[in-house]
Amino acid sequence: MTGVGDRDWLTERFEEHRGRLRAVAYRMLGSVSEADDAVQDAWLRMRRADTSEVDNLGAWLTTVVARVSLNMLRSRQTRREAPLDVHVPDPILSPDSGVDPQDQAVLADSVGLALLVVLETLTPAERLAFVLHDMFAVPFDEIAPMIDRTPDAARQLASRARRRVRGQAPAPDPDVQRQREVVDAFFAASQAGDFEALVAVLHPDVVLRSDGGRARPGMTFTLHGAQAVGGQAFASGRLSPFVRRALVNGTPGAVVAMRGQAQFVMAFTVAEGRIVAIDVLADPERLRTLDVSAFDPSGT
Repeated sequence: MTGVGDRDWLTERFEEHRGRLRAVAYRMLGSVSEADDAVQDAWLRMRRADTSEVDNLGAWLTTVVARVSLNMLRSRQTRREAPLDVHVPDPILSPDSGVDPQDQAVLADSVGLALLVVLETLTPAERLAFVLHDMFAVPFDEIAPMIDRTPDAARQLASRARRRVRGQAPAPDPDVQRQREVVDAFFAASQAGDFEALVAVLHPDVVLRSDGGRARPGMTFTLHGAQAVGGQAFASGRLSPFVRRALVNGTPGAVVAMRGQAQFVMAFTVAEGRIVAIDVLADPERLRTLDVSAFDPSGT
């Protein structure tokens, strides 16, 4: 029977790895609540298991969380009646002044919404192979048993995923302040009704993805090209008074909030000084779960 001292020791050991485990689960699932559920499941499994012979507890826990997340992904696919045209994962919001320390580990390596949107298009096995190998340096011979493949097959899955990510989720500029200047210019042009200035900050091949969920199907769409995206932003200029600066997954973005309720969360990917992707969460069911009091003084 496990004593109090043993439980305290287990808790301390687990907490040492919690940040990494949340990071793995969030990249696998794109959902904050599901990631926390996966980490909690790993804790319960650790308490029940005999880990006295485990040489590397961090690696053991990573494997557990990855397997739990993989099962959750597969279950999610079977539950969906029809896939959504666009699914924008749960954003992690922070004040424009900086990321909350508890989210630092989860958002390491620039895990922006644009990247997570692309990960949503992968098969569960591709996603696991790519996330574990490319983001957490887990060897393919450890990944292979999780997905019932050979190491070579796991390597091929990760390679296929990597090509899709590189093609559809360009790496953002490293200078966050420069990114903010570009995003600010976008909103200034929108508020001023200056279509030419809007188009000037957009890459010619910019993509806008909006996810309205099941409650707002009319807000689920994808637009391509500076003219189309600029036209949408131009039409939305009336929302400018409600736009509040925010960090969305660690990069400059915005929250549109009214009376204490988020209406939209907008994430931007800025590369080579221009906006290459805009990802918009417009799903009221998920927006209701976000605390936006820090971004909407009128709502307090």
